[in-house]
Amino acid sequence: MVLIAAAVCTKAGKTIVSRQFVEMTKARIEGLLAAFPKLMTSGKQHTFVETDSVRYVYQPLEKLYMLLITTKASNILEDLETLRLFSKVIPEYCRSLEEKEIIENAFDLIFAFDEIVALGYRESVNLAQIKTFVEMDSHEEKVYQAVRQTQEREAKQKSRERAKELQRQRMEQKKMGGSGRPYGGGSSEGFGNSSSGGGGISNHSSISAPSIGIGEIKPAAPAAKPAAARNALKLGGKNRDADTFVDQLKSEGEKVVSNPTPAAVSSVAKVKPVSDVPMDEVHLRMEDKIVVRIGRDGGLQAFELSGLLTLRISDEKYGRIKVQLQNQDQRGIQLQTHPNVDKELFKSKGQIGLKNPAKPFPMNTDVGVLKWRYQTQDESAIPLTINCWPSENAEGGCDVNIEYELEHTRLELQDVCISIPLPMGISPSIAECDGDYNHDSRKNVLQWNLPVIDASSKQGSMEFSVPNSIPGDFFPLDVTFSSKIPYADLRAMKVQLVDDESDVKYSTETLFYPDKYEIV
Repeated sequence: MVLIAAAVCTKAGKTIVSRQFVEMTKARIEGLLAAFPKLMTSGKQHTFVETDSVRYVYQPLEKLYMLLITTKASNILEDLETLRLFSKVIPEYCRSLEEKEIIENAFDLIFAFDEIVALGYRESVNLAQIKTFVEMDSHEEKVYQAVRQTQEREAKQKSRERAKELQRQRMEQKKMGGSGRPYGGGSSEGFGNSSSGGGGISNHSSISAPSIGIGEIKPAAPAAKPAAARNALKLGGKNRDADTFVDQLKSEGEKVVSNPTPAAVSSVAKVKPVSDVPMDEVHLRMEDKIVVRIGRDGGLQAFELSGLLTLRISDEKYGRIKVQLQNQDQRGIQLQTHPNVDKELFKSKGQIGLKNPAKPFPMNTDVGVLKWRYQTQDESAIPLTINCWPSENAEGGCDVNIEYELEHTRLELQDVCISIPLPMGISPSIAECDGDYNHDSRKNVLQWNLPVIDASSKQGSMEFSVPNSIPGDFFPLDVTFSSKIPYADLRAMKVQLVDDESDVKYSTETLFYPDKYEIV
């Protein structure tokens, strides 16, 4: 394939930006671009137009055209594939497909075009590689700049601290009647170097005490020696420098992994469904999440279930309790109790209680007491099957039929959203749809929304057509939902006090949602 030029032009024929990949005169390329709108046939849809010498391959982008000029000997299929890549590059650098936006980002587009084609031949690159090459990003440069800025801030901080110390010494001298030496008889440096007891007057407001976790409160340490003040300040400075360095990297787009708390980790993950269940003094929360990947032609590629049962007690009189569970799941789900939970009691009676019955559960915090896991390649484990069947039509596009079926009828899935990717800049024509749909033209996604899928509405279908598309354009599909019925057939039967085994009132909350559910 020999690609002569790539250009973005308006539908009226005005060229906005053009990049030539072979040697030719300016008059020649201007003539080729000027001839393109005259060759367009109104009322018909094409993907290419040929003349005696060249071939024009184009794709409409709202009010614009993405145009490639190639030789007639080039492979039209490769031309179309290259055209799609060019069309995907434009939205990456332009917020909208308008002439003004194209002009403002013309140089970025030209650089990206040069990464796709070199000397008239297509390079083996994808969209992510193009972005990386154009950015010419250097991790080492970022680290160097961050270190340099940190050093500058450290120097400014030290100068401010030194100025404060000198000001403090001057004030002490005035109080001493201008003796000429700071209090304590130490050297003129005066900052933590005095050997007498008077040196304790040095400024301790900047000393940062190390954080102590819950349950690790220690008795007050004896008064620190004056010489320790400088070391403490240095340690505190290093901590601040490390935090500043990490913040600098984060502000520049670097992903910095620290030791986050469990709550922080969960906030990074996909947003969980929000529950409005009222909580009693004893509250049980069961959370199920699954990861499912299904092939577009059928077949389960991956299935993993992970679950967690948490206990929250808000009244001290219910601190010493045990929970009776019922496990009716026959799929071989692996259960694992917390190390502080009595495993023998759970195995023999299905009860969750502490190894030391005299010790209460923690108050006012979510305590994980049981977790479970299940992996399989059995297709019967799939809760919701989705069959997406795109087929090419005579107009150069695709007719797409999608249907779903709830395989586990005991489940009730709420707020189901099936996201179907679409070719850029093309609107679908909906022929039939159970439920609602929404076309997000910004993200080039068709969202099929279903309020509830249960045993009474376990099947549904949708049919639509998309011009200028191929079957591969509609994958991968992504599915989201929430459910108050757990995937694992586990449930709490009762909660009892350890002492007299009297029943305790409790509330339960169940969340079942997909962490990732896709058809690839």
